[in-house]
This record gives sequence, structure tokens and C-alpha cells, in this order.
Amino acid sequence: MPDSTNMAINDLLEVMSKLRNRETGCPWDIEQTFATIAPYTIEEAYEVADAIAANDMPELREELGDLLLQVVFHSQMAAEEQLFTFDDVARSITDKMIARHPHVFGNVDAKTPGHVSQNWEKLKAAERLRKANVKGREQTSALDGIASALPALMRAEKLTKRASRVGFDWPEIEQVFDKLNEEIGELRAELTATPDHDRLEDELGDMLFVMANLARKINVDPEVALRRANLKFTRRFQFIEKELARNGKSAAQSNLEEMDALWNAAKRHERCEKTD
Repeated sequence: MPDSTNMAINDLLEVMSKLRNRETGCPWDIEQTFATIAPYTIEEAYEVADAIAANDMPELREELGDLLLQVVFHSQMAAEEQLFTFDDVARSITDKMIARHPHVFGNVDAKTPGHVSQNWEKLKAAERLRKANVKGREQTSALDGIASALPALMRAEKLTKRASRVGFDWPEIEQVFDKLNEEIGELRAELTATPDHDRLEDELGDMLFVMANLARKINVDPEVALRRANLKFTRRFQFIEKELARNGKSAAQSNLEEMDALWNAAKRHERCEKTD
């Protein structure tokens, strides 16, 4: 590692240490805990993803710095409690990457991405077994290690992927569509004059879970797909607002028919831009 990199990391570690100093540090930073910082860590990871999606490299550099700060923040709090240090974190991931890439750092032969994935899964399965044994369990679950804090749609896709590896999966995609139609029917059946909120939540959850499974079957990341849909909706709705503003109106002063026509105009505008 170049000396300049070591210096930059050390500077960042020193800054965080000073921010957390009980006597001279920042009151806000001092009162934080692992639990209060965790939401910021998740948020920063998404901001990194947004910068990548926008292909904004200056923004990506900044967001990666913000994400690195989260690692340093957690490590500083852990060091204060004598749990582990930033060096321990770096050493742990270094050792893990070496162990998981025996085809690079060892003598395992893996010439294709497929072979690499097979070896990777075997190694992770062994890691899960070791972790289960540490926790006093003799047997692992195929679903072990999928973080419960993941966004629900992302976690659903990962759960179905793990289950499919042990044969719990529909062999044909049409069977997934059949199941989706079944879940839509069950949701509609719950929409009575006095619907039960818990039942509606259950049925909608089932439908979304099948959608996540469908996404896996067609090799689409459901979280990315929904993020794109969110961006598309935002772009088109803001087009509506802009067009209405030209006529001295707001969305609240419009009606569904007018806004729907502008929505279709937004779609035509996008198609024209793609063909230009």
C-alpha cells in the first residue's frame, strides 16, 4: 500500500478519534452508538449506488468517502469498547478475500466465472457451518447469512435464490406466473367492504415475494428494477408538473384526465429523446 494511502487512512482515523473524544470532541458524534449510526451506513451505501447509476464519478468518489467514514465510525466505537479496531476490520476482510480466492492465492484451478462461483459457494457453506457451530448449532440452514436488515425486496430475491440451490424452486417460469395470478386473486378476495388490514398485508406480501422470485427467474435484480421504476415515475411526474406550470397551474388544480394525457406526452417525449 502506498505511503500516501496509509497517511490518508491514518488522518481519517485521527479525525474520528478526535470527534469522539469525551472532553474535546463533537457532542453529536460522542452520543452516537452502533444502532444510531446503522441507518446512516445503509443510506450512504445507497448514495454510492445512486452515483454509480448516474455515472457521476466525482460524486462516486465523495460518496465512497462517506461510506468509508461509516466503517471508521463503527470501528472507533468498537475500539473504545475494546471489541476490535479498524486494523482488525481491514485484516479480517483481507484474510477472507484470500481464503475465498484459492484460485488466485492458492492452487485451486478455476478458469471460468462459473467455476469461481462454485468454489465460492462451497467456501461460504463451510463458513456458515463454522458460524453455526460457534452458536451451538450442529446444522446450518440454506438461508443462513442472509441479513434480516436488507431491503425486503432484495432479501426476498436472495431467500428464493438460496432455496433454489437445494431444489426448492419451480422448474418452469410459467409456474411462477400461475402462482402470481393465484396471489393476485387472493389479494383481490380480501378487498371486501371491511377489509382486514393484517390479511391485506399478508396477501400483498405474498404477491411481492412471488414478484421477487419472478425477477430472479428472469435474471433481473428486483431492487434495481424498482429503483428504475421510481426514477421513471419521478421523471414523468415532474414533466407533468412542468407542463402544468407553463399554463399557470399546479397538479392540485388539475385533474386525472389532464395529468394522464401529460403522462402519455412524457412517455412520447422520452421515446423521441431515445431515437434522436
